[in-house]
Amino acid sequence: MTLSLLGALAAAIAYGAATILQAIGVRRLSALPSDPGWRARVPGASMYFWGLLLDGLGFVFSAAALRTLPLFLVESAVASSVAFTAVLAVLFLGVRLRGREIGALVGVVLGLAFLAVSAHEGPAKHVGHLAGWMLLAAAAVVAAVIATGWWAVRDAGSSALTLAAAAGAGFGMVGVAARILFIPHDWWRLLGEVTFWALVAHGVLATVCYGLALDRGRTTTVAAVTFAIETVLPAAIGLAFLGDDVRRHLAIVAVLGFAVTLGSCVALASRAEPDPG
Repeated sequence: MTLSLLGALAAAIAYGAATILQAIGVRRLSALPSDPGWRARVPGASMYFWGLLLDGLGFVFSAAALRTLPLFLVESAVASSVAFTAVLAVLFLGVRLRGREIGALVGVVLGLAFLAVSAHEGPAKHVGHLAGWMLLAAAAVVAAVIATGWWAVRDAGSSALTLAAAAGAGFGMVGVAARILFIPHDWWRLLGEVTFWALVAHGVLATVCYGLALDRGRTTTVAAVTFAIETVLPAAIGLAFLGDDVRRHLAIVAVLGFAVTLGSCVALASRAEPDPG
């Protein structure tokens, strides 16, 4: 379990660092005068680009961890990236944390420790190709919710909540797809796996949806809703259908760890996207 757990924590660090790099890039770009020329934009754009690369690296780490660790542990660890964002924001962006946020950082550490102790290691239960098709169909549902949030809801606040919920569901389904994805010896055969395309579809939809939600709503609210759904939904699916389990006599420890981690991440949601201004 040690290597897989380190992979999950590495994913959280990568995601947290990516957010900081993207925030620095946005700050540099926003500080430029109007029409400064492409050369002046390169430093800020390159920081943002490195942030995107770290996002990709974080996904690779989390997908590797999901080969042997249950969804409730890995998704909680990924959500804890907001804690690393908060720490890095203090170090590199001059952010000062309030007492409540410091307490939430401690809560993240304790919650993840409880989850690590209680999680039962093992691969996901074989669910067959039907699960891949169901995940792909779920991507269509997420797309429909996005359309509803963007076109059918006129109130910006309600629209942002709808889009945030869709983003959380999409990110959660990415975790589920990564958990059950069969990786053939010849990697190029992944192109014939419907679960792989479901993973790609949910990843693209969730990323676009999260950006739209941030454009319409407050960062704190959007991040909190997204974190909650992307953590709780796949955890429930893993426990109910994929054979994810906790160690004997440690169910209460697992529930406590999950609740403390999720609550602490929601409390730190204001640091999920540091203010570029």
